[in-house]
Amino acid sequence: YLASYTDVDITLIYCPGNDEQPAIRVGFFQLFRFATCKDVLMMVLGSVCAVLHGSAQPLMLLVFGLLTDTFIEYDIELNELSDDRKECVNNTIHFMNNSTWEMLLDIEYEMTLFAFYYVGIGAAVFLLGYFQISLWVTAAARQIQLVRKLYFSRVMRMEIGWFDCTSVGELNTRMSDDINKINDAIADQVAIFLQRFTTFVCGFCIGFVKGWKLTLVIVAASPMIGVGAGLMALFVAKLTGMELQAYAKAGAVADEVLTSIRTVAAFGGEKKEVQRYDRNLISAQRWGIRKGLIIGFFTGYMWLIIFLCYGLAFWYGSSLVVNTGEYTPGTLLQVFFGVLIAAMNLGQASSCLEAFAAGRGAATLIFETIEREPEIDCLSEAGYKLDRVKGDIEFHNVTFFYPSRPDVKILDQLSVAVKSGETTAFVGPSGAGKSTAIQLIQRFYDPKEGMVTLDGHDIRGLNIQWLRSLIGIVEQEPVLFATTIAENLRYGRPNVSMEDIVSAAKEANAYNFIMDLPQQFDTLVGEGGGQMSGGQKQRIAIARALVRKPRILLLDMATSALDNESEAIVQEALDNVRKGRTTISIAHRLSTIKNADVIVGFEHGRAVEKGKHNELLERKGVYFTLVTLQSQGDKALNEKARQSRANFGASVRQRSRSQLSNLMPESFAPIAIERGPRDAVSQADKSEEEIVEPAPVGRILKYNIPEWPYMLFGSFGAAINGGVNPVYSLLFSQILATFSVTDPVAQRKEIDSICLFFVMVGVVSFFTQMLQGYAFSKSGELLTRRLRRLGFHAMLGQEIGWFDDHRNSPGALTTRLATDASQVQGATGSQIGMIVNSLTNIGVAVLMSFYFSWKLTLLILCFLPFIALSGGFQAKMLTGFAKQDKEAMEVAGRISGEALNNIRTIAGLGKEKIFVDMYEAQLDGPYQAALKKAKVYGACYGFAQCVIFLTNSASYRFGGYLVQQEGLHFSLVFRVISAIVTSGTALGKASSYTPDYAKAKISAARFFQLLDRVPQISVYSDTGDKWDNFQGNIEFIDCKFTYPTRPDIQVLNGLNVSVKPGQTLAFVGSSGCGKSTSVQLLERFYDPDHGRVLIDGHDSTGVSVPFLRSKIGIVSQEPILFDCSIEENIKYGDNSREISMNEVISAAKKAQLHDFVMSLPEKYDTNVGAQGSQLSRGQKQRIAIARAIIRDPKILLLDEATSALDTESEKTVQEALDKAREGRTCIVIAHRLSTIQNSDIIAVMSRGFVIEKGPHDQLMALKGAYYKLVTTGAPIS
Repeated sequence: YLASYTDVDITLIYCPGNDEQPAIRVGFFQLFRFATCKDVLMMVLGSVCAVLHGSAQPLMLLVFGLLTDTFIEYDIELNELSDDRKECVNNTIHFMNNSTWEMLLDIEYEMTLFAFYYVGIGAAVFLLGYFQISLWVTAAARQIQLVRKLYFSRVMRMEIGWFDCTSVGELNTRMSDDINKINDAIADQVAIFLQRFTTFVCGFCIGFVKGWKLTLVIVAASPMIGVGAGLMALFVAKLTGMELQAYAKAGAVADEVLTSIRTVAAFGGEKKEVQRYDRNLISAQRWGIRKGLIIGFFTGYMWLIIFLCYGLAFWYGSSLVVNTGEYTPGTLLQVFFGVLIAAMNLGQASSCLEAFAAGRGAATLIFETIEREPEIDCLSEAGYKLDRVKGDIEFHNVTFFYPSRPDVKILDQLSVAVKSGETTAFVGPSGAGKSTAIQLIQRFYDPKEGMVTLDGHDIRGLNIQWLRSLIGIVEQEPVLFATTIAENLRYGRPNVSMEDIVSAAKEANAYNFIMDLPQQFDTLVGEGGGQMSGGQKQRIAIARALVRKPRILLLDMATSALDNESEAIVQEALDNVRKGRTTISIAHRLSTIKNADVIVGFEHGRAVEKGKHNELLERKGVYFTLVTLQSQGDKALNEKARQSRANFGASVRQRSRSQLSNLMPESFAPIAIERGPRDAVSQADKSEEEIVEPAPVGRILKYNIPEWPYMLFGSFGAAINGGVNPVYSLLFSQILATFSVTDPVAQRKEIDSICLFFVMVGVVSFFTQMLQGYAFSKSGELLTRRLRRLGFHAMLGQEIGWFDDHRNSPGALTTRLATDASQVQGATGSQIGMIVNSLTNIGVAVLMSFYFSWKLTLLILCFLPFIALSGGFQAKMLTGFAKQDKEAMEVAGRISGEALNNIRTIAGLGKEKIFVDMYEAQLDGPYQAALKKAKVYGACYGFAQCVIFLTNSASYRFGGYLVQQEGLHFSLVFRVISAIVTSGTALGKASSYTPDYAKAKISAARFFQLLDRVPQISVYSDTGDKWDNFQGNIEFIDCKFTYPTRPDIQVLNGLNVSVKPGQTLAFVGSSGCGKSTSVQLLERFYDPDHGRVLIDGHDSTGVSVPFLRSKIGIVSQEPILFDCSIEENIKYGDNSREISMNEVISAAKKAQLHDFVMSLPEKYDTNVGAQGSQLSRGQKQRIAIARAIIRDPKILLLDEATSALDTESEKTVQEALDKAREGRTCIVIAHRLSTIQNSDIIAVMSRGFVIEKGPHDQLMALKGAYYKLVTTGAPIS
């Protein structure tokens, strides 16, 4: 039995600090406030079972003590008997019948009795364990079910203002995680806590009742363990902090480099950066190793103390047994194990307290929400329902601000009357309060002052559901629910007939396109209506509004998101619908408002003007400004369209959707076109979490090969540590054997030597634990560092296009370096340690047992799988069954998510009740599953708890048989049983360490994916053309290019231009026309999709990348400097050689920088700050120029190098540039024409190709685009 208690559970020591918990305002017993009488009864019964179960282990100890005494007595008798035998040989039988020896024990009979005790206790434990868990879990499931229902229905009743202040994401997490936390706090944890606490109390009781002296001695030594645990937690926390801080430096380097990857690539600094990163990893590695050493030290310290305690207890206890005869040997064991079990269980019980605290924290917010009374309760029955509704709406001096922004007045004394049967249009700049007014009509909010009336009744007095049923609303971005079209329309009005649906669809001009779809009205619209085009969604939304047969129709920019074609169709639908209803329409496009009966102009939350289209134009107020602005905009648009038709190069790509839809039947167009990008997105999302095959361990170990000596020593330490448990059972049984020795002197000597042996084992395990901790942390940290370096190296070797992908943003990559690399350790070092440890533990135990008694060993081995299973199961129980619960809750989670995301639409349609019912229906599945789980879980728990009892009962009974029939020494029975049982639980524990391992393999796989990726443009390889007399002759031939992340936008569209060596080419054109892109093609950040870039007649794709980049110097618009000194920044220009200070100074002089640097206190050693933040823009530009000059490049690229400067600095920088250009091929991109007039060739670009090129004078004479640019003003936007 003593089984698992020898191996004190060191894992309990790490109790990581809780995350920031909300203030706990819920008492523990308040968690059960939703319990019904039945639940309370179940919980009470469960608690009784738990308490009885808790007392079972100490009860076992009583049996165990008696059992030991019986064995020892038997052995003593055998000894006496053999003594007598010596005196009278052959007379044994007489002696047996002689009065003296009648009391010879029938050991088999006694053992059978004990076996029955064990089986009895075991059966009781099974039942108690089963009931304790299943009753509590069932009760908790019932309560949680209720909490979920209450919470969701209460949330759905909240007014909209409450949703403005609480984010939907937060509500969703509360519904899943926080309620799960409450569940953890009121389910099995309570039962387990009660059970462990009872065990703790009973254990100490037994200790003090049976032998208070020994108990006090043991208790006195135990603070040492507590102190060790406390210090360990403290040190580990501190060292982890230090390690993270040290890594933060390297992380900052990685971040800086990855953010400015283009600069690094342009100057060929990849190798240099990898080294800089690696240098910064060293200190992180040091702290990691120290952490491993400290953990090893304290673990060893704990084992040492534990073994010293054993030694002390047995030494003192045996003296009480032998010298004073106060205790029997059985009492000694009862006391010793009583205290040990008590301490263990106290430690384990404390881990439940964390769950209680988390549950109380989570309950605070949830219960507060459940208690909160909504200010506008949409499900209340209160309020009038008018018999006849005319539909006059009036705002009386309404003042309003949103609850989430109480300082911004949205409506300010608004007074407007809307007459029934008329169409009123609200216009005005955005933020003027138009949509807000509409939301007040729906009573999403109540005004702070004033009132909104319907037919003269204040709407606050009307029944909400009834009021909202009068109103149909079509929003700017209509929300469809993820079901069929027909169901979406049914949301408009309950129990609506199919005829009504069809007629509404016809009125909304949606009928035709619906009938063209393969499943017609049963077509699924997808999540959020994602399968439909904008126009289709709008029309379905209009049909949904019409199905309601509303008296009042609110159109909030119902057509603004559409292209012209769909707009005309939807507009027509709306015009048909408006007749005879009170309609309020908000719009920005005037075409949609002109024919309204009344137009109201809004400004700053007031209605400033009101009238018909023509009247308002004469007033020259808000409406007039909107109209004039728009008509100009329209003109410009038409102009542009005309030009684009002229430039047929931009053929189909430029055509609007509406033109394409003329070429295809209606039903096709939106599906064909609209689905395109959406599908792309959904695919991108899917690959977001790429499912990676876990990496093979062999490959991870391959990266760890250089550390084999460490791993060898670590494994050696682990092996010895594994052997400690069996050695412990050896010593323990040896002590029992001494009690049956009849000669007191020999007995004392033997006891002393055994206690000394305990001390030795403690010391050895102290050192081996340290060795294991240090060796594995060393190999693990070295592996982490190596992987981080390799990963960073691989990242810098990717082509620039790879970094454009948002999944490879600098932030994501730095996290990957930080976390993935450190998780891989879990698969090598400590994991190998764990495995070696368990294997030696089991191996030594089994070998030893077979040596001492193979028969008994075989019997116990039959139980071993069960013991291991129960160990693993308990480990799993601690981590909980959260994952299965989460999966079961997913459907319900989807419903709640959809409902909360679209709360306005649901409130507008008055469908809260339906969603609450749907949600509750979905809860039934998980609830039934939870009830089933409670039973399974209870049975497993009961089984896990009673296995040991059954094992013991069988093995002691068989042991008794062997002792009597085969003369086996009784101490060997104890030895074999305790050795195997302890190793069995160790096996179970080891199996629970696997999650770390799985995570490590996935992390490693992600890492190897990065290492194995072959970049399209390789930086590190030396292959490719190189030639000596590099001239700098550049030609672009029919280059076409799109960025890999935006494949639908053609950036270069057949670029043709060439530059002779020593010439200066200037690109001008509006932004987005592909000027900078052409420069990036020349640097080979990207390769053209079509066409070629020739350098000295060599095709750029065949040229060696490092060689090509070494011949190019670049100065960009926002020069990126690194966080180091000015001198180092200039030296960065050429990373292929060591640069002398003289060269730096001459480059600085050429860049007009030298004088300014000399005026700084630290001159060239001045640090420029992160991204050069300590310097002004002109200074940064000049450093960048010096950096480009020091390369002595043949080609100089100036990408808007002076555009960001003021005139003064620009002059200086411009002079520097003119100097730098001498004798080099130069490409200039500029917006200011003054900077390019003296270029040899000026190329004017538009839409990705050159429309005219030549020197300044020639282009001026052409009177084309360039002439226009020059004459209309200097900068080109």
